[in-house]
Amino acid sequence: MRDGLPRDMAYHYWRDVHSTLCSRLPGLGFYVQQHFDRDRTAHLWPAADGVRPMTAMLDGAAELGFASVEDQAVFGEASKVLYADERNLFSEAVAYFLPTGSITFVDREEDGIRNGPDRYHRVHVFMNRRPGPDATQWVQDTSADLAAHAAVQKWKLHLGMPYDNANPAPPSPDVNHFVEDDRLNVAVAEVAFENARTAREFFAGSAFQMVLARQADHIDALGARLVTGFYTFVRDGKPTTAGIRGSRPAQLIDGIGAINQVTPEIAARFVRQ
Repeated sequence: MRDGLPRDMAYHYWRDVHSTLCSRLPGLGFYVQQHFDRDRTAHLWPAADGVRPMTAMLDGAAELGFASVEDQAVFGEASKVLYADERNLFSEAVAYFLPTGSITFVDREEDGIRNGPDRYHRVHVFMNRRPGPDATQWVQDTSADLAAHAAVQKWKLHLGMPYDNANPAPPSPDVNHFVEDDRLNVAVAEVAFENARTAREFFAGSAFQMVLARQADHIDALGARLVTGFYTFVRDGKPTTAGIRGSRPAQLIDGIGAINQVTPEIAARFVRQ
């Protein structure tokens, strides 16, 4: 978050103000924020000898998806107002391009539009791949193997294109977009377990230990971040209640059971053009 800005204020702005602006932009098919715990870093994901710890302070991740290249272009043209807003809450913002999208190997979650504290022990694993295609193939193959384990509730893999500091992204003014070597060729796995105990048991198992033994051959830096909140603002091209009204108002609507607030008649009053 932005240096000098109270953390709670920045997080609330991101999930209730910045999010609703983004959700209203044309072309957007999918939009999720996941907020990270800055203080919890121990025991989240084992790293092999020879793999450096990724030291960047990361407050969260946003995932944006599009149904087509044409929709992405429409969003790109409209998103100038969004990127101009990022200076209000971010000191740094970095966007990785996924030309073929992400790979979901398993997803046992019942709530496709989750909005609130994460009930899972969910970790984002940032792996900086060594040069060459072998590392990417290894990350994909081992993800497929490990995702088959019964303890894994979700495994989603993002294989981003290498980041180019000469062409910083996103184009947010007054926001840092420089990436150090440990994050130039990142693959990110979103992995969820029922709790921390089942995660630790998974790490101790033979399947994970076999992967760990080869980790340093393909990964030169690794960092893991624990997710505290999971917020869905756009799904299947349509803003959720959180996307229309803001995340916390949506939680209040659900908590009180205000079914009138989610009727088309009322929702239309918040999305008039």
